Formats: sequence, structure tokens, C-alpha cells
Amino acid sequence: MRGTMWNREIGLIGVGVCLLLLTSAIGAASASGPPQEIIGKDGAPMVVIPEGVFPMGVPKAARDGGTDERPNHDVFVDTFYIDKYELTNGRYLQFVTETGHRFPQHPTDQTKGLWKGNMMPESVTDLPVINVDWHDADAYCRWAGKRLPTEAEWEKAAKGPNDWRFAWGDIEPTQEHANFNQTWRGEATLTQVGIYEKGKSPYGVYDVAGNVWEWVADWYEADYYAKSPARNPQGPETGIYKALRSSGWQGETPQVRIFTRIKSLPTDRNNSTGFRCAQDVPAPSTQ
Repeated sequence: MRGTMWNREIGLIGVGVCLLLLTSAIGAASASGPPQEIIGKDGAPMVVIPEGVFPMGVPKAARDGGTDERPNHDVFVDTFYIDKYELTNGRYLQFVTETGHRFPQHPTDQTKGLWKGNMMPESVTDLPVINVDWHDADAYCRWAGKRLPTEAEWEKAAKGPNDWRFAWGDIEPTQEHANFNQTWRGEATLTQVGIYEKGKSPYGVYDVAGNVWEWVADWYEADYYAKSPARNPQGPETGIYKALRSSGWQGETPQVRIFTRIKSLPTDRNNSTGFRCAQDVPAPSTQ
């Protein structure tokens, strides 16, 4: 009896050691890559977007889409981080307070804003910031130790490696997927960032459809996809317009498609455009 119990104990110890070694191996494998989620310098959560190829532009099987969203082409993007949520008024307030940057105000119609002059109502803290131009967005991202995402990075973060029409697949959007097809009603027009679980991307990025259009780093060029480099495209070197992605609160179903792209002057400020930031993965330490 004692011998049988001893053998059983030895067997259990062996199983335990194997499980411990397996757990350690898994941990080491996880530790070898970048963390799945980090907190940026500005306090905003960011998610990792792994390197790899994805099909950019109008899906091969789709019959809709603009000529500037064609052809569908494979693009390789290096690993990077992107803000999990669109940039909020609360975070933008910290930026303008610390830097003295201008307040987010509509250039001609104060009824199309969320702030009261230089004051931010507490009720809009978690709503996406609007009435910021490309330069405002770029300044914020630089202040936060980040940058604006490229068009390719944005689209990869929004749909992953899938040749989908929407961030969640090919199912037509509903009011459970995104904030879209609205008319301007002040702050009631926008929704708090990060509430649409059904609309998030495969990597867990929220509001990549609806709520606000988002500035990206690239200059806009209608035929850029036809000549885009296959690896980490940065957009044209120069241009007149900057590209916008995502679709805003007023967009109808066709604009909610994840491949939709439009152009805007970099100095344009309006009540349907905001942004989110991206960040390179830090180089591994040699120490």
C-alpha cells in the first residue's frame, strides 16, 4: 500500500512539473512579444495591432465602393499600437491646459460645438472631441508621445486581416453597431466612446465606424491605391487634402463601410471630425 501511494505521489509530482514547465514556456512566448494593451503617456489605453498582410480597399466580392477605394490590394503593416478609443474631450482638456493650445471650437457656428468658450462641460468628458483640424490632431499626438496612424494602419486596426465590408463582418450595421445616420442635436448627437461592443474591430478597437470621422497621417490622393507600396505605405509625399477615415455620426450605411475614405483640407474644423493616435512599438532593450 505504501509503495502504491508513493508511486502515485511521484506521478502527480511529475505531472505538476510538466504543467509548470508548460506554463513557463507559454509565459516566455507571451513575454517575447509586445504587451496586448498599454497605457499611453496621456493615459489612453492602446491595443497592439500585430504585423502582417491584410487586403486594403473595397473587398474583392463587393460591387460598391468608390474608385479611390480601389483596387483591393495586399498591404503588409509592421506591428504598432493604436488608441482603443477615439480621443475624448476630457483628454483634450488636459492637453490644452498644459500647452495653451487653442480650444476645439467650430470656426463659424458656436452651436456646432461641445465646449462653452474655453470651458468644457463635464457632460461631454467621455464624448469624442470634435472641431479639431489635422494640425490640432497632429499636435496632440506629438504631445502625447504618439503620432497619427497611416491610412493603412487605420484600416488594418479596423478590420484585421479580413476582406470585410464592415469592422464586424459583412452584416449591415444597426444602432447596436455604431452611432450613425443622425442629425445634429448638440452633445446628444454623439455617444460615449467604447460602448458599441458589436461594432468593435477584431483587435478590440472601438468606434471605427460612426461617431466621428478620424484624421489620419496621409495626404489624400484619389489613385494612390494603384501605386501604393506593398509594405507600410505612408501616402503621397505632398498634397492639398488630408485623408479621413471611419465615418461620422451623420453617415448613412454606405459610408459606414470600413474601406470608406474621404478628403478634407488639413485646416478644416467641423462638428463631425475627431481623431485617435498611434504609436510605434518600442525597440527591444539590449540590456
